[in-house]
Amino acid sequence: MAEINYLGQLHHPNLVKLIGYCLENEHQLLVYEFMSRGSLDNHLFGRGSGSQPLSWKLRMKIALDAGRGLEYLHGEKVIHRDFKSSNILLDANYEAKISDFGLAKDGPEGNQSHVSTRCMGTYGYAAPEYMATGHLKAKSDVYSFGAVLLEILCGRRALDSTRPPREQNLVEWARPYVSSRRQVLRIMDGRIEGQYCVKKAFTAAKLALKCLSEDPKRRPSMDEVVMELEQLQDFE
Repeated sequence: MAEINYLGQLHHPNLVKLIGYCLENEHQLLVYEFMSRGSLDNHLFGRGSGSQPLSWKLRMKIALDAGRGLEYLHGEKVIHRDFKSSNILLDANYEAKISDFGLAKDGPEGNQSHVSTRCMGTYGYAAPEYMATGHLKAKSDVYSFGAVLLEILCGRRALDSTRPPREQNLVEWARPYVSSRRQVLRIMDGRIEGQYCVKKAFTAAKLALKCLSEDPKRRPSMDEVVMELEQLQDFE
């Protein structure tokens, strides 16, 4: 029902549209607009699909689209709570839209700093302080956005148990390399080598790590994230 409540009221080009729904006894059917290119997760990590890897330009566009969707939600005092690459869907023109509002919550009001809630979400994307305390705030989504931005840059999952132990947690593996422009090249997705300016890649990686700060107060707002991502777009 959360999905219907939120998507029935919230409208933005970067949120997936709810076309209609049917509730019959315990059965619930939701109908969304058709997102023909599937999820960002599938484009980044789908193996053997035969599809071309996403270009640097498309990756930065998708990051900006998703960032704008989150920025809008936070402006409406809504926290998504399960922002991840599999919940970012792409239409025929690679326009990115946020989906799956089943865990969304109203944000804190007045003088409240957070909303207390049962801990949900996805490990690897969920903010550490939220996982530890159940205290939810808009900056919890910002952490999740940072994890997705790092996936976009590196072409690796936030958590991947098939990799060597020290490389399974993407954030911990990547963090030491975001210290210089030369070092950051070691974590970039090899499939887009030569497509980007190193300065922009370094800026994007630093932005991801700011979003991933352990202290929520040190994370930027989504308004600030969107402003930085706008500067990273390659306009022809």
